[in-house]
Amino acid sequence: MAFLKEVGGVDCIINVEHMKLSDEQIVGEVVLGNKTLFASIVDRYQEKLLRYATYLVHDTDEAQDVVQDSFISAYKNLNGFRRDKKFSSWIYRIVHNMSMNSMRNRWRFLPMLPDFDWPSGQDLEEEMMYKEKIKMVSDCLDNLKLKYSEPLALYYLEEKTYREISDILRIPEGTVAIRISRAKKLMKQICKKQ
Repeated sequence: MAFLKEVGGVDCIINVEHMKLSDEQIVGEVVLGNKTLFASIVDRYQEKLLRYATYLVHDTDEAQDVVQDSFISAYKNLNGFRRDKKFSSWIYRIVHNMSMNSMRNRWRFLPMLPDFDWPSGQDLEEEMMYKEKIKMVSDCLDNLKLKYSEPLALYYLEEKTYREISDILRIPEGTVAIRISRAKKLMKQICKKQ
């Protein structure tokens, strides 16, 4: 059974059987010649990677470019992916690198909060309080050095394990644990001042 879904602005046929495959199995199929199956990978990761890239570059449009370029890079380099590793860590690492390159190439830095879609019927007061909390947390994160804010965001916002964060940032797991612990302490101090 299959259904039509828009993936990255393109209508793609998604096979339900392919949805049951692991990322690594899909990559194996793509490498063997089933190129259209890569749309399943894009479908699985597009929103998560966009959220992560937006956090890093602080600009939704730039983040979309980063994610699109990352998918293109991943597709071109699938033969270099080691299937004994987790695909999610690999693709997050590509987005991380592309985001860092994008930030280095940008001549100015304009921090922006990501747009949030609210369910219809939600109380306006609750919405405003939630937005204030998000802004406060975002402001506190922005005041942390990247080496602390990035593992914290990956752990809490992207729900990555220490092992996955280690693979993405290319630092030992022990360093991940130390940075997250220090980031929590620094975050509390910064948020108390605000």
